[in-house]
Amino acid sequence: MPKESLRELYIDELRDLYNAETQLVRALPRMAKACADDELRRSIEEHLRQTSGQVSRLEQIFEQLDEKPSGKKCLGMEGLIKEGSETMREEYPEDVMDAAIIGAAQRVEHYEIAAYGTARTFAELLHETEHISLLEQTLEEEKRADQKLNQLSETINRRALEAEEMPTEKERGRQTRPKRAA
Repeated sequence: MPKESLRELYIDELRDLYNAETQLVRALPRMAKACADDELRRSIEEHLRQTSGQVSRLEQIFEQLDEKPSGKKCLGMEGLIKEGSETMREEYPEDVMDAAIIGAAQRVEHYEIAAYGTARTFAELLHETEHISLLEQTLEEEKRADQKLNQLSETINRRALEAEEMPTEKERGRQTRPKRAA
């Protein structure tokens, strides 16, 4: 049956978000565990706590709509999580891995910012006043999480680059070894 109304699209978007958030609740602990940088780990753990609250807000909206939150798989989030998991299986040095984790986390944040912005706009058009404030609260959390990742990336990305530029022990040995007389 073709969907014909903005309300149906809104509910579909909310279901997509709900599934995306529940996927993140399962993925974020693995991401946090892979972090070498303590501040990055704490930031991801904080976002996990926020994500649980975001799931609760979506459940409130579904209750108000008298709808079930299930029935939709968020393929976008599934792909982002899979891509991040593949990156974490690589054998990068710690600082480089942290830089990769930030990149994966920011892709997730940008996806969520776009999705919550869309849902909030639909709620505004549908005059769902209570939903607007719940969605806006989550949208602001996602934006702050992205800003925090930006701040962390300034230090972590620089450390990753510096680690690359530093000669390895083996290379230092070659540089300091005196040349033999011929």
